[in-house]
Amino acid sequence: MSLEIAAGEFVVLLGPSGSGKSTLLNILGGLDVPTSGEVWFADHRLDGADEAALTRYRREHVGFVFQFYNLIPSLTVRENVALVTDIAEHPMDIDEALGLVDLLPRRDHFPAQLSGGEQQRVALARALANEPKVLLADEPTGNLDSRTGESILELFEDLHKGGLTLIMVTHDDRIAERCERVVRLRDGLIETDRAGGGKNAKAATAMSGGAAT
Repeated sequence: MSLEIAAGEFVVLLGPSGSGKSTLLNILGGLDVPTSGEVWFADHRLDGADEAALTRYRREHVGFVFQFYNLIPSLTVRENVALVTDIAEHPMDIDEALGLVDLLPRRDHFPAQLSGGEQQRVALARALANEPKVLLADEPTGNLDSRTGESILELFEDLHKGGLTLIMVTHDDRIAERCERVVRLRDGLIETDRAGGGKNAKAATAMSGGAAT
């Protein structure tokens, strides 16, 4: 596939299970490497980069949010976010990150004391703590009820309005109406690349060349 994503876009990767959504997201995030082709982030070439370079790329440029919150049960909310701030070069203040997701009053609670939506907000605060240029989200509302999922999507929209580049994996067509651009995958290929239903949606077409962001 060939794909180019501009800074500041809100892109949804849509498609059925097994279509390649999560694999593509992991390649863009430097968690996986492609078997062929080129992957670029600005002037950073990711394919062929060694693990140290990929770790530095993830630490300095990317935030990750997953369907499963991946919080450490024995650590408080604040300590879970500190896992990122302790290693980031220019981290956000922990309380500032928690304030962005409306969780500052819960900073000293443990994950088991939080609802699913609150745990996902902790995961989002952790993802934002290194002040990433790109936020990658893999089914971030997949484990949540519809009302809680809606609140999480609203948070993503607010972050996008602030200029953050968002790339979100989902199999839910309804989320496509909340973003600028929808890239639909099937069997590892781009089936369609179109404008979404978001207020700032732009016309979008697949680009020739290596996969890039």
